[in-house]
Parts: sequence; structure tokens; C-alpha cells
Amino acid sequence: MRPDDNEERIALFVDYENLAIGARQDLGIARFDFGPIARAMAERGRVVYRRAYADWSDFDDDRRHLTRHQVELVEIPQRMGASRKNSADIKMVVDALELAFERDFVTTIVICTGDSDFTPLVQKLRELDRRVIGIGVRDSTSKLLPPACDEFLYYDSLEGVEALIAASRSPKKKVPAAQGLEDDPVAEAPPLEELVVSTLAGMQGSNEDVRASTLKRAITRIDPTFNEADHGFRGFTEMLRHLAGRKRVELSGAKRDPEVDLVTGDGPAQEGFELLVAVVATKSTKGGAALSSLKTEMNRRDADFNERALGYGGFLQFCKAAAARDLVAMAWDDDRGDYLLTPAG
Repeated sequence: MRPDDNEERIALFVDYENLAIGARQDLGIARFDFGPIARAMAERGRVVYRRAYADWSDFDDDRRHLTRHQVELVEIPQRMGASRKNSADIKMVVDALELAFERDFVTTIVICTGDSDFTPLVQKLRELDRRVIGIGVRDSTSKLLPPACDEFLYYDSLEGVEALIAASRSPKKKVPAAQGLEDDPVAEAPPLEELVVSTLAGMQGSNEDVRASTLKRAITRIDPTFNEADHGFRGFTEMLRHLAGRKRVELSGAKRDPEVDLVTGDGPAQEGFELLVAVVATKSTKGGAALSSLKTEMNRRDADFNERALGYGGFLQFCKAAAARDLVAMAWDDDRGDYLLTPAG
């Protein structure tokens, strides 16, 4: 039976070779990071099943990183005279269908691949009344797969991937350990406001209304150590009221379990946009201000600026939001290999 609280129960299947090779070839990421996928799913529900399929002899360094994310590794060894790709695909299809028939409590099945060969599987899972989410690297995802899913997420757009891509393009810049490199330690918890606002923004991408109780469940899935008492609050709703007073969130409806929304009027987000407009006006040359140089200048003017605390997954997403509001103009420049921003109009 499905849960009474309507919380999604998620099963995750990862065609690891497809994602890792796509991220390496199309995004320039040497080592695939599962963290952004884990966070995106935590915002949507409780992940009860995680499996990744590959010949792990080709991804030996990735094993520990995936194990830390509680991913079960399914070995697909290469056999003489057999196609390793077909072996992995068949095993993943069989396991996904078996789970759909035997685990009624699983409401959502996530297929992490860009391979169109999985389109019939997606269609069959939907026939079995399962919500299907696809995840793939944009440039290596078949155009046939996304329309077959209930929801499709491009790995490139998930929170945290932007920093990985930027780090891979800057040899002098070391990728943060929390992104899953050599030692792969446990990531440091983000500040309270950033955690609440970024989680809320991610949930609003797949839910119309977010209540305090569902927001807290999502936050504890992302950070199981979270406790509002550690921040000096007697309860989660009291903490949200504090953030509402600081114009970080808006509350409405029932007092015990209010609806939570991002601030849409004047507040930190508006202040952030105004700061961006001012910096672009100052730094814009004949061609425009390069995106890669803007955040440093914004932090120089306001050390507290953080796009994640405003509900954006990365600085690029924040700038695109400003462009969508006609606050700045934004265009890609092939010669400079960067976005150029100019004052609107």
C-alpha cells in the first residue's frame, strides 16, 4: 500500500557508464559526482532503493564515492563475444520491472540515462502506474527519452554541477572535497538560511504547494543531522517565522503547518538583482561583462551575497533569472567562451 502521508517513495536506477562518459565528454568533468542527483531526489521524496550498473573495473575510483551515497553497485563484467552495453541495459530493465511488480509502496522510479533504448521501459513503468523521472546529460541524451517521462532533469542543470564544470575548466581551481574527490569526506552543512531556501526552491520545481512539515522532511533527507534546536528554535515553525521576519520565506494558511513560499516582493532576492545590475553597469565594456568575473565583484561589494541562499542552484541560474526579468541582457560569446552581460536596453 502507498503511504498515507503522500510522501513519494523513490527507486533509483543508474546507467553509470552512460552518465559518467557523457559528463566527461560533454561537460569536461573528469569524475562523475552523484551528489547533485542525491540532493534533487531528496527534495522530491524518500529514496528507498539505489542501484548503479557498470563494469566497475573501468570506474574503480568511483566505487567509494557511490558507496558513501548508499548506492548498491551492480557489476556487469565484460564477456568475450558479448556486448557489455546490452548486458547492463537488460539487467537494469529486468530489475526495474521486477521492482515495479513486487514493491507496491514505490511510487516513483528514476531512470538515470540518456539512452533511448530505455524508452520502452519508461512507457511500461508508466503503464504500471509508476511516476517516472529521467536524468541525463543534456548533449548525450536522446531526444526520444525526455518526452516519454513524467519529468526529465538534465544533470547539467542540477544544483552543484555548475561549480564542477567551472572547476574543471580552471586548472588552478581545486574542486571542493565535498564534491566527491580523493578523500571524499562528509560535506560541511550549509548555513541555515541557504539550506531552507535552496531546498524550498528545489521542491517548488515539482510541487505546487509546500507545507512546513514536507519541507522539514526534505531538509532532514538532505541533512539527517538537522535539528532546529541546534539553531536556537523550539520548533520548525518557529524557525520559519524567524526566516519570514527576515524576508527569506513567506508563510500562509494554518498556524501549525503553514504553506511556505519564496519571497516574491522586496527582499534579499531583489537586493541581489539590484547588486548584479549595478556591477554589470560598472564592469560592462564594449562587448559586455564576462559572467565569470561578476560574482567575485559582487562578493567584494557585499560579502553576504550567496545565490543559493536566494533559492538559485548556481550563479548562472541567478543571472538567467535576472535576464528573464529584463534586468540585464545576456548572450553567449564563442570567442571568449563565456556569457557576456550588458545593461538592459
